[in-house]
Amino acid sequence: MDMYFTSRRPLWMVDSKIMKARSDFQWLFSSVLLLYLMNQVNSQKKGVPHDLTCTTSNLNLWDCSWKAPSGHGARYEVCIDNRFICYQLAKTNMKIPALARGDHEITINAQHDFRSSTSKFTLNEENVSLIPDTPEILNLSAEFSTSTLHIKWNDKGSIFPHHSNAIWQIKILRKKRMEIVTIVTHNTTLNGKDTVHEWSWTSDIPLECVTHFVSIRCYIEDLHFSGHKEWSRWSPVKNISWSSGSQPKVFPQDKVILVGSNITFCCVIQEQVLSALIGNEQCPLIHLDGENVAIKIYNISISQSSGTNVVFTTDNNMVGTVVFAGYPPDSPQELSCETHDLKEIICTWNPGRVTGLLGPRNTSYTLHESFSGKKTAFKRTDEPTNESYQLLFQLIPNQEIYNFTLNAQNPLGQSEATILVNITQRVYPHTPTSFKVKDTNSTAVTLSWDLLGSFAKINLLCQIEINKSNSEQELRNITVEGLENSTYLVTLDKLNPYTNYTFRIRCASETFWKWSNWTIEKQHLTIEAIPSKGPDTWREWSSDGKNLIIYWKPLPINEANGRILSYNVSCSLDEKTQSLSEIPDRQHKAEIQLDKNDYIISVVAKNSAGSSPPSKIPSMEIPNDDLKIEKAVGVGRGISLTWNYDPNMTCDYVIKWCNSSGPRPCLMDWKKVPSNRTEAVIESDEFQPGVRYHFFLYGCRNRGYQLLRSVIGYIEELAPIVAPNFTVEDTSADSIIVKWEDIPVEELRGFLRGYLFYFGKGERGTSKMRGLESGPSDVKVKNITDLSQKTLRIADLQGKTSYHLVLRAYTSGGIGPEKSMYVVTKENSVGLIIAILIPVAVAVIVGVVTSILCYRKREWIKETFYPDIPNPENCKALQFQKSVCEGSSALKTLEMNPCTPNNVEVLETRSTVPKIEDTEIISPVAQHPEDGSEAEPENHVVVSYCPPIIEEEIANPAVDEAGGTSQVIYIDVQSMYQPQAKPEEEQESDSGGGSGYKPQMHLPITSPVEDLTADDDLDKTTGYRPQANVNTWNLVSPDSPRSTDSNSEIVSFGSPCSINSRQFLIPPKDEDSPKSSGGGWSFTNFFQNKPND
Repeated sequence: MDMYFTSRRPLWMVDSKIMKARSDFQWLFSSVLLLYLMNQVNSQKKGVPHDLTCTTSNLNLWDCSWKAPSGHGARYEVCIDNRFICYQLAKTNMKIPALARGDHEITINAQHDFRSSTSKFTLNEENVSLIPDTPEILNLSAEFSTSTLHIKWNDKGSIFPHHSNAIWQIKILRKKRMEIVTIVTHNTTLNGKDTVHEWSWTSDIPLECVTHFVSIRCYIEDLHFSGHKEWSRWSPVKNISWSSGSQPKVFPQDKVILVGSNITFCCVIQEQVLSALIGNEQCPLIHLDGENVAIKIYNISISQSSGTNVVFTTDNNMVGTVVFAGYPPDSPQELSCETHDLKEIICTWNPGRVTGLLGPRNTSYTLHESFSGKKTAFKRTDEPTNESYQLLFQLIPNQEIYNFTLNAQNPLGQSEATILVNITQRVYPHTPTSFKVKDTNSTAVTLSWDLLGSFAKINLLCQIEINKSNSEQELRNITVEGLENSTYLVTLDKLNPYTNYTFRIRCASETFWKWSNWTIEKQHLTIEAIPSKGPDTWREWSSDGKNLIIYWKPLPINEANGRILSYNVSCSLDEKTQSLSEIPDRQHKAEIQLDKNDYIISVVAKNSAGSSPPSKIPSMEIPNDDLKIEKAVGVGRGISLTWNYDPNMTCDYVIKWCNSSGPRPCLMDWKKVPSNRTEAVIESDEFQPGVRYHFFLYGCRNRGYQLLRSVIGYIEELAPIVAPNFTVEDTSADSIIVKWEDIPVEELRGFLRGYLFYFGKGERGTSKMRGLESGPSDVKVKNITDLSQKTLRIADLQGKTSYHLVLRAYTSGGIGPEKSMYVVTKENSVGLIIAILIPVAVAVIVGVVTSILCYRKREWIKETFYPDIPNPENCKALQFQKSVCEGSSALKTLEMNPCTPNNVEVLETRSTVPKIEDTEIISPVAQHPEDGSEAEPENHVVVSYCPPIIEEEIANPAVDEAGGTSQVIYIDVQSMYQPQAKPEEEQESDSGGGSGYKPQMHLPITSPVEDLTADDDLDKTTGYRPQANVNTWNLVSPDSPRSTDSNSEIVSFGSPCSINSRQFLIPPKDEDSPKSSGGGWSFTNFFQNKPND
């Protein structure tokens, strides 16, 4: 079935299209109308003047112009401010004087083609633009040596009504392509006059290399003008070029440049350049016009003394130049001016940093004096250094003050330094000459010298240096009047006689600037004088006490006052003087034989000038019984001794010392101390560290000397140089006794403080004992501080062990070397004996204890390990003592009471040997079960066991009730004795409990089938088996608590046992037999004491 769909456009859609068409028509109509109106307006504008603009170039005249329709014969009438001023013009521009500030109405009436139109404009200064006239370059020149352009132009400032600021822009161009290099701004001021301005610019490329162009323009900044300001037009360009001709050249030539600057070198050439070098460095080429090229060098370094070469290379040629890189001169440093003789001024200075420029490019110096207007130039003769330069300037008469300016100049710059001096205060005299020394007396000399110079107007200050042998120098300053090239004299006093002096002198002006140089030294020996003091004396009695030995020290030079020729020794007693012969100078002791009287000894020294005062010393020595030897250690290079003040000491103190290890008596030196002193420091060049010295302090009392103190000491203690000798006195298994000797004093080198004894285990041939400095725990150390101890016992050692022993001595100066030995201790016999006896004793004790225990437990041991197997023939079961049965009522098996045998039914069997099995031993009590259980089965026979002699009928209800009869089979048990008869009371009491030991067996009634196997089991019946049913055995000992504490007789029945044993006799052999729950013996039973049965 076909289906068709039709649709109709809605009505609202039709209406919207109609409305859209109407709106489009209205818009088109409005656009056409607007275009028509605009065309009419424009056509009307084209017919009238419009777009009035005004400019000024000098602020005096305004140049105004407008636009009007083109046509011939058009005329314009321009009126300003309502026809106040009117102009008739035939062109569309005019120049009018500058109008005052404010709005002005400009009316332009245009007449052409018989039509006229009028336009009105409002003109204000703010609508006027200030555009200066195009400037003109008057001159453009070049300085090719410095690559500098010089430009001149006129600012035409006279056309401006008042002063204004002018800004000029100068544009530099190069190459034929007119590439802009830079645009530089230059400011000037217009002052109402025409002024020619100059400006210079230095090119980074030499001007010879490429053409340079220059153009300028101007901008006026007038504060009185409120209109727009604009730049003028650029001036016509002017250029600078250089014609090289046909010869190639490199620019700049021999250029001097500052180190670190950038410089460009160019090559003007007609052929192609291949490469360029500066020094040894290759540089990239920069191409200029034509074949010209350039290279750019940045941060150039200082040149060598001959400069740096710049080379351009072509195929056929090499051209180049030299560049000199250096520094401008430093300001002259340390400029100083002085004079040696007040005739000529010498100015010196330090040039400072080296410029690196030599030859004609080097720095030149010129010295100007401003007061006189004179100048002098420095003449260079040597290569430049950093040392001082000097320049001479002639002194001007009657002029003392000078103002100097030192100028320094080289191609890179200049500098200067100034100084103002009073030349009379800057005197630096020449070195004195002709220096001489002459004697005046023994303590004075005269010095003379010459000094060149005109010093008549000033005073001189001279300094004399005096040196003595082994003494500090002395300086003396003296002032002398200046002279004109004259000789000067001066006298020196307070000198020592017979002393070798060295003199020299130097001078300066009294106002002092600098000392002159020292003269050559002059040595001079003063003349002799008599000795000023007697010699320092001491005396010692000889060892035998008969002779007195007098000692004296040579007089020092300052006291001898000459060369000592001899000594005179004399002794006096009671104003009687005995003089000895003169002793020559080289001998400084004399020996006199004197008695013990109090003599006064005098010693006199003689020289060529006379004799010295006598030195006196008494011969007597006062004894001192309380003298003790003390110890002391030096401080620094000497030993300090102190003592208490004693007013009785009338003379002085004498300290004598010597080497204590030397011979006796000893005399090394002595020193005298005034009596008012209580201390002294003894120093000597002969003192040596580690040497013991003996010091004696004597005091002068009553014309005699008394020994007050005796001190031994060291200037400095050192460590001993040897080790003490020691030996082993005795050795045992656990100890060692060592003994050592004293170290000699000369080898001890200090006061002994103790010994260090090291010992430890060690073998001979091993390395040095560890631990002498920082020992481990296996090395032991003993510090022995008791100096009287000479032996040491080392205990707690191990026997038969090697020990390493080391002994060292020490002082305050350190520890001395070591001496060592190896000692092996003896074997420890006591220990061996103890080691043997202890195990033996332990074994004996263990044996004794074991024996005692075995003895006490002998029965238990016997029953446990080897029980007696009872022999039925020797059975004594019926012979027990009464006490055994009385011990316990439970032991019914041991009680033998007569019994009546039961009737036993005996069955006939084929076997001749009856087989007994499943036999059960039952006590009489068991025959009467309380619970009324049934009797034994018929195949069992109850057998009562009784001794054969006893026949007693015992009722056995249990058997009777079983309903079975049996025949009693008496097992023959041979008795070794007859049972004892029991008392009747015991029989009565025991009747209910059973009747003794009665092993009973229930013999089974065997069937014929069982009889067939009787022969096979015959071997099982062999042996002693009184009770066959082991299931009823009680495995507990009758003496155990279970048996003694129970009321059951079955418990006490026990297992098969002998008469004397209560333990198992024959353990069960069958594997299926019951195991013992209690065991045959236990550890507790081992210590249980059992009484013998």
